[in-house]
Amino acid sequence: MKVSFFNKGVRNKFWVYFSVISGIISFILLFNVVPEDYKGYLKCFGYIIFAILILVYILIWIRANCLTNVKIDIDGSTVIIKSGDLFSEDGFKVIPFNEYFDTIVDENIIASSSLNGIYINNHLSSNVHELNDFIIQKTDNDNVEDTHVNRKLGGKTVKFKLSTIFVFNDFLLTAFSKFDSHNKAVLTMPEYIEFLINFWDRVNRVYAQKSVSVPIFGSGITRIKEHKNIGDEDLLKIMLWTFKLSEMKFKHPAKLSIIIHKDKIGKIDLFNLKSNELSL
Repeated sequence: MKVSFFNKGVRNKFWVYFSVISGIISFILLFNVVPEDYKGYLKCFGYIIFAILILVYILIWIRANCLTNVKIDIDGSTVIIKSGDLFSEDGFKVIPFNEYFDTIVDENIIASSSLNGIYINNHLSSNVHELNDFIIQKTDNDNVEDTHVNRKLGGKTVKFKLSTIFVFNDFLLTAFSKFDSHNKAVLTMPEYIEFLINFWDRVNRVYAQKSVSVPIFGSGITRIKEHKNIGDEDLLKIMLWTFKLSEMKFKHPAKLSIIIHKDKIGKIDLFNLKSNELSL
């Protein structure tokens, strides 16, 4: 279980119910509103209340472990964290690419199981050549880090700065990961945090008061150097922390949705995130 039985958040939520129930009982006993004919059943009534309280605690604990979506408020912006399919969300969907915006899905440069591989193979409204032409036409030299990189294993040669965004129909395509000489997606933790801070700033410029849905960045095949064991929950917390630090604010009814793959939702403690909402 991702939420322990004696979790602090579970206990705090239980004490709310306990306070209400104990308050009602105290009122009944204080003002002696129980008829004389029923006072003999008070002991039995006490056992029933005790059993109900235990049941309430267990139900809170079970629900905490079964949560698949929560809504939190970060400085006035609605953030929804949930399990689902990114491609079925309304508004803009964010697709992370590498720093070259490669579009070859060949299991070497782009894996077909990766999010951008699925996007290119199954959700691209036009052909790959049109997408490549669009990227070339919309390229701003301020976002280019190198115009001609020698890549021995193939792929595009123009390297973009991380967090660069191209708005293509209902998708925000962003340069998320660096590629090493073996075409492996890698990032250091400082680069990851810098990407997120710049990413929220760029989204703020282009979202046009539409809702935006993002994956957990780094949850796929991208390797965070020197943090091999970092989990999705840790990455999610970093995303929320950088969102709070940024100037990004979603005005109602626009919202930010962070979509978690159904196979990974069981490892993320959404109850704890909701319980600590005020500390974000």
